Amino acid sequence: MGRARDERRELERRVRSVLLGVAVMLCLIAMALWRADNPRLVQLRMTVTDALAPSLGWTAGPVEALSAMVRDFENFTDVYAQNRELRREIERLRGWRAEARALEERNAQLGALMNIRLAPRLAFVTGDVIADSGGPFSESVLVNVGSDDGVTEGSAGVDGSGLVGRVVGVGDRSARMMLLTDFSSRIAVTIQPSGRRAIMAGDATAAPRLEFIDDEEDVAPGNAVETSGAGGVLPPRLPVGRVIRTEDGLRVALNSDLERLEFVRLLLYRPDRKIDSAGRIVGPRRPPGLSSSAPLGNGGGG
Repeated sequence: MGRARDERRELERRVRSVLLGVAVMLCLIAMALWRADNPRLVQLRMTVTDALAPSLGWTAGPVEALSAMVRDFENFTDVYAQNRELRREIERLRGWRAEARALEERNAQLGALMNIRLAPRLAFVTGDVIADSGGPFSESVLVNVGSDDGVTEGSAGVDGSGLVGRVVGVGDRSARMMLLTDFSSRIAVTIQPSGRRAIMAGDATAAPRLEFIDDEEDVAPGNAVETSGAGGVLPPRLPVGRVIRTEDGLRVALNSDLERLEFVRLLLYRPDRKIDSAGRIVGPRRPPGLSSSAPLGNGGGG
């Protein structure tokens, strides 16, 4: 009885092997016929496709529904992870906000004690960057705010990361802003922490050059670059980027991504009134009783 069972198992194994081989051969033949470039075979394939189309449609429906469910579950998982990360970020920002408020109160108290005259807060107007219609500058954009909103020529344009350019043409409801990378862009900057002054010049590359540096030995890669406010056109201390060293000298890696600029803030900066008079020369105090015509020296000589 055990021998008969072993023979039956052996026969079943052989039959399965033969059927598997036949199935593989049929698949290979079907693949070869399906890819063959013959008019009769093409017509046969189309006939088979037409016959199987309804069943394929019925089969594809549940498969697509299952795929949609899988995608929805993956999206839900991603949204849950992002939500959790955003909650952590909100908690960190709340801590920073509390610390910033404490520092602001402390600065206000110190300013009141020292009777410091602080510069007024900068006003700004936010606009969308619209398609550039061309102009005399190779690196410029159009912004949908203009003189009706208080924008003037020379107004600084910033985004969330720092300075991106300055206004070179103003209309009633639009303004043209020349980017920092334009050939005509020249910005007076200060390099921190050394305080060295320089000129940042655009040359149609992503990293403008640094020229006319006071002392290049005090400048190192990674130093912060800010506007100096020289000339009274741009406000001082606007972040611009960081110093990098290249084969052709020192350049500035901008904080802002000018290729993805969508919104921009135009600062309505009004510098303090310029001193246009020489004023009175302050000299040494005269002793009491001395006439204004008398000389100040010992002037002995008698």
